[in-house]
Amino acid sequence: MSSSLPIADQRAVGRAALRLLAADRPSVAAMVGLNALAAIAALGGPFLLGRVIDTVTTGGGVDDVDRLALGVLGCAIAQMLLSRYALAIAYRFGERTAARIREGYLRRALGLPASVIERVPAGDLAARGTTDIDAVATTLRDILPNILVGLVQMIFIIAAVLVVNPLLGGVGVLGLSGIWFVTRWYLKRARNAYLAEGAANSRLADELAATTEGARTVEAFGLRQRRLDAGHAAIAETRRTRMATLALRSVFFPLVETSYAVPAVLVLLLGGLLYLDGQVSLGTVGAAVLYLRQLVGPLDTLLIWIENLQSSSASFARVEGLAAIPVPPPAATEAPRDDRIEIKGVRYAYEKGRDVLHDVTLTVRPGERLAIVGLSGAGKSTLGRLIAGVDRPGAGSVTAGGVPIADLPPDQLRRQVVLVTQEHHVFRETLRDNLMVAAPDDELRRALATVGADWADDLDRDLGEHPLDGAQAQQLALARVVLADPHTVILDEATALLDPTAARTAERALAAVLHERTVIAIAHRLMTAHDADEVAVMRDGRITELGSHDSLVAANGEYAALWRSWHGSDLNLA
Repeated sequence: MSSSLPIADQRAVGRAALRLLAADRPSVAAMVGLNALAAIAALGGPFLLGRVIDTVTTGGGVDDVDRLALGVLGCAIAQMLLSRYALAIAYRFGERTAARIREGYLRRALGLPASVIERVPAGDLAARGTTDIDAVATTLRDILPNILVGLVQMIFIIAAVLVVNPLLGGVGVLGLSGIWFVTRWYLKRARNAYLAEGAANSRLADELAATTEGARTVEAFGLRQRRLDAGHAAIAETRRTRMATLALRSVFFPLVETSYAVPAVLVLLLGGLLYLDGQVSLGTVGAAVLYLRQLVGPLDTLLIWIENLQSSSASFARVEGLAAIPVPPPAATEAPRDDRIEIKGVRYAYEKGRDVLHDVTLTVRPGERLAIVGLSGAGKSTLGRLIAGVDRPGAGSVTAGGVPIADLPPDQLRRQVVLVTQEHHVFRETLRDNLMVAAPDDELRRALATVGADWADDLDRDLGEHPLDGAQAQQLALARVVLADPHTVILDEATALLDPTAARTAERALAAVLHERTVIAIAHRLMTAHDADEVAVMRDGRITELGSHDSLVAANGEYAALWRSWHGSDLNLA
């Protein structure tokens, strides 16, 4: 899997947009219908004004002019009321559709495999779920209704000017051709420019998130200047991409504004000649010019929103990119027949062609305590992730009770195996919500008591306003394990980041949690291996030794050397 999230192509974006429109057909039909009626009402004004001109030039009476003026006023009021009601429907449609996009994005993001989430930049996922979705929501609420209105009005106005006089109408429409070429030039360049701007926004968000989350590390190791340089580089790239889109707009809009005058000028020149020749009336020329000037409003709106549509289309492509991530294979349909874990001929690579595990074979019996030891980079944590079902082996199999662990449905998987690492996420919610199990309060309190969380007397305590320290966060994570009640717990140095006092407290809690469970401990402290039923020694992605502590020490091999080094100097193998 690539370290960056994919971007949907234009076809996929188009299909997604059509699905959103189809999901709310009545509103879309109402928008189009009301806007069509408003456009028809708007056509009456220029036509009646043309009649007013002809009435005056032919010596008509005041009463005739007044009736025509009342007709113009009636058309304007009808257009205003119809447009207002259509806009109200459009706004409600936009908010409902934006909600569907947000819900769909959240559902897709939560459905992504943990291995994907861990490898993509956090800033990219966050930017797509916030900035990009906001841009799409704005489009649906503001831009899409205006584009529909503009399109309907343009169609009816062009039809009207052609009906008034086909020759004048044809010349006027021909005068719009310059706008067509300018718009094509712009659209060919805009999408890629806005995608580049979105990628720069994601990089900036990622740099800011990494720097703020690692503020203590930055301070401890004097990395301030390095992080400033990285931030400035991301800001410079963001500025460059935004200036690139601004440059496109700076060419596009002046050319379009200049092109608006061309149709009216051509019709006035030709219409004047035809009027002098007696082929058309002055009112006809006036109506044609008014229609073409009326065309400027929806055309201007349409082109302005088209520019915004390029930005939101790029954002929509990034939001829909999550749908392009390969869906995991179908979940297993059968339940594991027992709690036996078997690893057979497993190979795994984070990058294609560079295996980090090589032909690993291992059996973990129910109730057994297995320690996996070795120097950093030996492949211990990778093997733990495969056993936990976080990753899927590239070759070979990892099964629980004969069923591939990675194929188990999420709810069943975590009843089988739970991975406990050094990192524990605490949500900005209440303690009850953080336990993430719909269980009676008594059961939640028992789980917290099991891990020694004597501080957890109030289940409604807001952990956003009252954050936990490292030991308390560890106890919360272990309480979740108790509530999940898996048969196998994988410990990837779960207490390594705690201070000695907190670590002793956490280890006592661990002892309570691990009672009568299968335990796979990825150990840097070899005392964990000393107490295990079996020890697997890993080096360069292979299991080089397997046996009990005593038998491996007696064999005087790699484990014995590690044990003598650790026991003699009381050092951790980190």
